Amino acid sequence: MEWIVDILMKPFGPAHLAIIFALVIWLGIKLGKMKIGGVSLGVTFVLFVGILVGHLYNVFVVEPNATTEGFSEMMHQQKLIINFVKELGLILFVYCIGLQVGPGFFATFRKGGLGMNILAIATVLLDVLVMLGLFFIVFYEGGDPQNKNNLAMMTGVMYGAVTNTPGLGAATNVLPSFFPADAIPQIGNGYACAYPLGVVGIIGATILLRFLCHINLDEEYREIEQAHESDPQAKPEHVTLQITNKSIEGRTIQELAGFLKRDFVCTRCIEGDQMFIPKEDQVLHVGMRLYLVCPEADTAAITAFIGDRIDIDWTKEIEQTQFVSRRLVVTKHEVEGKTFQDLHFRTLYGVNVTRVTRAGMEFFAEKNFRLQMGDRILVTGAEENVNRLKEVIGDAVKRLDHPNVGALFLGILIGCLVGMIPIPIPGVSVPVKLGLAGGPLVVAILIGAFGYKFKISSYLTTSANLMLREVGLVLFLAGVGVQAGATFWETVKNGGLTYVWAGFLITVIPIIIVGLIGRLKLKLNYFTLMGMIAGSHTDPPALAFANQTANNDAPAIGYSSVYPLTMFLRILMAQLVLLLVIPLV
Repeated sequence: MEWIVDILMKPFGPAHLAIIFALVIWLGIKLGKMKIGGVSLGVTFVLFVGILVGHLYNVFVVEPNATTEGFSEMMHQQKLIINFVKELGLILFVYCIGLQVGPGFFATFRKGGLGMNILAIATVLLDVLVMLGLFFIVFYEGGDPQNKNNLAMMTGVMYGAVTNTPGLGAATNVLPSFFPADAIPQIGNGYACAYPLGVVGIIGATILLRFLCHINLDEEYREIEQAHESDPQAKPEHVTLQITNKSIEGRTIQELAGFLKRDFVCTRCIEGDQMFIPKEDQVLHVGMRLYLVCPEADTAAITAFIGDRIDIDWTKEIEQTQFVSRRLVVTKHEVEGKTFQDLHFRTLYGVNVTRVTRAGMEFFAEKNFRLQMGDRILVTGAEENVNRLKEVIGDAVKRLDHPNVGALFLGILIGCLVGMIPIPIPGVSVPVKLGLAGGPLVVAILIGAFGYKFKISSYLTTSANLMLREVGLVLFLAGVGVQAGATFWETVKNGGLTYVWAGFLITVIPIIIVGLIGRLKLKLNYFTLMGMIAGSHTDPPALAFANQTANNDAPAIGYSSVYPLTMFLRILMAQLVLLLVIPLV
């Protein structure tokens, strides 16, 4: 068994590190599934296993071989490899996050999302202020050279308190600008000290808000239901109408839409015994029967103006004609980013598109709806016309199963270059850089939102995105944990408990302040507020708790409204805090 002892105990060759990383990741994910009080740490447990393995590695491998000839050079090379794996994992993680949130990033600032994003920004800033306040109260001593080290550690504590791993990566990426290579603070230890109570604190603070504001869950649920009834989302509704309004006689469908100032699609029409697919210039007559698809909120107004609502078995009618209804998938890059108004499906191909399914959600196909790769559109028309349209949009599902690896690494290349651009700030000695976390994130968001304009594909299947993201995250966490493990016990003995309670305050204080403002000033529904708080901390366990409490989609709406901007700010703020404050201490 000497060969396995050599692999485990002597740091030679890539097999040694591969086994360590695989062990840490497998065991961390396994233990992360355990629930304590209904809450699990999930994939983040990889960090804690990495710290344990790193500590044991230091005791049983590093210290006994420290005086061996050539050992220090070997450890230096090993450190370089671990750093590369860690940074590569971080890049994959943040880039895939950017691709995911990019298409909807700028839309989150519209309507109600603006107020919640302002609250999310306030949460991020308050976290920083509370952290800096605790640093100056507890750790800062004028002229003490240890101040820089303490500030770096408190930054790690802050990101553990808000359960944001990409921010930890961004902060780690900045530290070499201020510390020698052999004296970089292991801020992953501060992160690990604060993280467990960070998860518990976010959930606990939302529960505390419920009692502080005397919230009745049943009333909050009824409020959500009433809001859905009075202001329904633009979900498609199907209605069959018979024209009875004589003022419509002789008007075209296009003229009718202009008069109503509402979006609708007329997919089928019956006049006498004949059924056909109408175009925009179709002249309408009293007695004609129309099959319309429109936003749910506009159904009543459209029905009241056109005529009577009737029941027709359109499936039977279609079976007796040459018309078909099919779902086609957008797989051609030429279509990506274009609207239905740009594509003129009805005019050029004689078909109507009524619905679009994206990421499991169904939308009404309004004229300004912008298509993305992977969208499924419901098309109605003559079979030959539908087949012609199929050639235009692709409908090659197998093409989507193969990730566009070239475009993925082109975006990462651009992101890394952008991250290294120095941005000078007056009064700051060291230029600000987005780094290997911020650069790829910004580029991925921009590619996700506008890549179609430059023929850069941002499409990844959900499973491919999740796979790359999770692999990147566990590689990063394992690398941070293994490196931090050597000094973790010393960190616990020299201020670890302080990091725990300081992290808890960083978690709770901003949530209470922002939560009270959101509830008392902005009158946010409690379920939406819970989702917003979870999103502002990018914390899935808190979202799971909110979903379980609400039993509706309000928390998910709040979470998704603030998640993209929050993730961006968390990563950027990690660097700004260190770059702006370290020179002052």
